[in-house]
Amino acid sequence: MSNDETPIRFGIIGCAEIARKISRAINLSPNSTLYALASRSIEKAHNFAIKNKLFSDSLKIYGNYREILDDPFVDAVYMPLPTTFHLHWAILAAEKKKHLLLEKPTALNVEELDKILDACDKNGVQFMDASMWYHHPRTGKMKEMIVDSKLFGQVKAIHSSSSYAPGQEFLENNIRVKPDLDALGALGDAGWYCIGAILWAMNQTLPTTVTALPNVARNSAGVILTCSASLYWEKEETVATFYCSFIAHETMDLRVYGSNGTCYLYDFILPFGEDSASFNFTSGAKFVDLHIGWNLKPQVVEVTSQLPQEGYMIQEFASLVKAIKFSRSKPESKWPHTSRITQLVLDAVNKSIDTGFQPVHM
Repeated sequence: MSNDETPIRFGIIGCAEIARKISRAINLSPNSTLYALASRSIEKAHNFAIKNKLFSDSLKIYGNYREILDDPFVDAVYMPLPTTFHLHWAILAAEKKKHLLLEKPTALNVEELDKILDACDKNGVQFMDASMWYHHPRTGKMKEMIVDSKLFGQVKAIHSSSSYAPGQEFLENNIRVKPDLDALGALGDAGWYCIGAILWAMNQTLPTTVTALPNVARNSAGVILTCSASLYWEKEETVATFYCSFIAHETMDLRVYGSNGTCYLYDFILPFGEDSASFNFTSGAKFVDLHIGWNLKPQVVEVTSQLPQEGYMIQEFASLVKAIKFSRSKPESKWPHTSRITQLVLDAVNKSIDTGFQPVHM
């Protein structure tokens, strides 16, 4: 088998619910294969494989995380562990020369993330966080239209939201509301998407200031269930806001307002369907005479897809790994940078909350 045909062999560390989706994506992607699966017990890993119909003659099942990292045939690992465990296992994965697809939020703070990224850099492995929406072809089409200065103008304002209301069982028992497992709560789980979308619209430029808004709700353990924040870019005179919550109806909104256009969608994190996704785009809209209507309606831009967005993510990640493995390419720096500035802003929101909603200067 030639290098072009050789699939990247993935291992999954941890049998979280989201691993079901990623295991499917690995098998759908044309340049990857699910080679190994590890959990804290062999029974749990075995049951996960049965439930998700993953068994094959080549699938390796491991009863602890270290064994999968010691397997010399594993090229890359997907790690959906609780955030508290990322620092230890991500660094160990990098030291074992495993390329790292890390579930978001990447770390409890940027100091931890920097240690992970440093380990990846020293060991020449690719890092990427598992924010799937970046990889959907719709996202590329939106960017193409937003950066067109004649079509869209300058970005002036942005709003994003990520919320869902999973119920009392979740709020009492899910790892995302446990301070010893995922202390960032809704800010880390849902807010990561909101912050990432805002920074994406601003070409990954850090804001001048970040200010949390005083609508924070916490559970009895002090974990954030709802929060909002505003971001401001002084040079560009651009403002952004976001809302994230575990106790509000499902939203995945993104709205970008330009000096000559607008772009908005309601499903930026998870498209309504796998085969295609759309967004509304308006350029040069004006009120007609007497202000009795508009001169045009928003254009619905439809983008078809051959894979689900997580499949595109795996395909891109595997392509980067293959280039490193067979062509001696260097790891792509875009993805660690994207994660790091998202983490920096997330940390700033946390700091603003802790200081009584004072602005944090970046």
